[in-house]
Amino acid sequence: MKYIFVTGGVVSSLGKGLLAAALGTLLENRGLKVTIQKFDPYLNVDPGTMSPYQHGEVYVLDDGAETDLDLGHYERFTNCKLSRLNNLTSGQVYQTVLNNEREGKYLGKTVQVIPHVTDEIQNRIQQLAEKSKADVVITEIGGTTGDIEGLPFLEAIREFALEVGYDNALFVHVTYVPFIKAAGELKTKPTQQSVAKLREIGITPHILVCRCEKPLEVELRQKISLFCNVPYEAVIEEKDVEHSIYELPLMLQRERMDDLVCRRLRLETPPANMAHWQEIIRKLIAPQHRVRIGVVGKYIELNDAYKSVYEAVIHGGIANDCGVEIVKLDAEEIERIGPEKTLAGLGGILVPGGFGERGIEGKILAAQYAREKKIPYLGLCLGMQIATIEFARNVLKLAKAQSTEFDPNTPHPVIALQEEQKKVSKKGGTMRLGSQACQLTVGSKASQLYGSFCIHERHRHRYEFNNAYREQFEKAGFVISGNTPDGKLAEVIELPNHPFFIASQFHPEFQSKPNQPHPLFKGFIAAAHAQLHHKPI
Repeated sequence: MKYIFVTGGVVSSLGKGLLAAALGTLLENRGLKVTIQKFDPYLNVDPGTMSPYQHGEVYVLDDGAETDLDLGHYERFTNCKLSRLNNLTSGQVYQTVLNNEREGKYLGKTVQVIPHVTDEIQNRIQQLAEKSKADVVITEIGGTTGDIEGLPFLEAIREFALEVGYDNALFVHVTYVPFIKAAGELKTKPTQQSVAKLREIGITPHILVCRCEKPLEVELRQKISLFCNVPYEAVIEEKDVEHSIYELPLMLQRERMDDLVCRRLRLETPPANMAHWQEIIRKLIAPQHRVRIGVVGKYIELNDAYKSVYEAVIHGGIANDCGVEIVKLDAEEIERIGPEKTLAGLGGILVPGGFGERGIEGKILAAQYAREKKIPYLGLCLGMQIATIEFARNVLKLAKAQSTEFDPNTPHPVIALQEEQKKVSKKGGTMRLGSQACQLTVGSKASQLYGSFCIHERHRHRYEFNNAYREQFEKAGFVISGNTPDGKLAEVIELPNHPFFIASQFHPEFQSKPNQPHPLFKGFIAAAHAQLHHKPI
């Protein structure tokens, strides 16, 4: 088994996760089985209790693990099916070590960072390797080289590489080569300093991936090669992509990075055939159609808060050879100035998931506008609850209908806390999480889109449709087209006399890929484009 470790230097947010995912794409297309994991140095056990402003979105896996958003990149770019073994935080490491100490597993020894913490980190790599049976395990180390909280992880992978042997471990270091406008040139010193810091720790990178705005000229590559002690061909240029993050695998292939990795790890594989990926890029760069989609959220100024949603919308566009302009709309602004001024001209309206009362009334106005104006609507998790509240207020005339999350004393709690959640006091990892079965109604729009009556989708919520109101809703034409197999929880709702009005309690965005767009997003974009051009779907 081969191991690739991806580290980063100079600054954060260099795109280590995207690099790991893109490299995974290339290796998979060479016929190798790949798995990717992320090590996060923060002390939270997982990002489930963290604000989107702090962390971006929480990406949920099939097994219910709440993980870093980079795992979304891993699954979108590759065929990996990830589990909680693929994301490790310092919080998890120390929690395990301290539990072991309390149970006496260290036999009275003094518990220290080395070897106990580093051993636990290495143990996670080995667990994933054994479970995945992959040819290559790619491990991304979060944070920036030199950060104090990341040192145990770097020491752990240094020791691990020594143990598995020279031909079986590869270090890739992602660094920044800034363009200084006043000097009119790229500067290599930050890269030199970053590599020097890594070598102080005992790690010498085999490949340097240089993020830059301008091309790396031959002289600069030679300079980086000389001062950073890496071969010239192992200095990889990674310019900012022009159109889409999905260009990255093709960029790395042009730089022959996958060839270099396979030679260094002694992997005998044919070249990667990326023809299908090139067609994806063609549809992104020169689509046959165009459409504007409004995403109504409360964390709209932070792109990473709805990362998987935006990507899934783009995938829906790829499926329809349709370029998508995503219009990010602040729910509170819709409250202030009304939907007519903010939502006019959109092909479709999407309300994503979220928590908390802020912006709720703006989202309800958006759902009402979409229903009444016959604009395609897709609701995700909270977006389904919003559509339910709006229908209750404006069709059923239950004026004060609300979710008990936002008003515990509402006279019409059409959305209520799940029964099993009522005794839950801890916040972390206690929601309804992970992949759950859903039974779709025969003849429904949802079943037509999926081409199936039994589906599995990922969840992350505490509140649900209140079945006490089910009969009242259904009599008014509100179709509950998806339910849990026992019929107790509503999972999908739709309005039949509408071009496209579907909302799900689950998060379909977590299972969408550029080469396998999710059926709901594919149908949503098709409907949005057809509605704008008055065409049948």
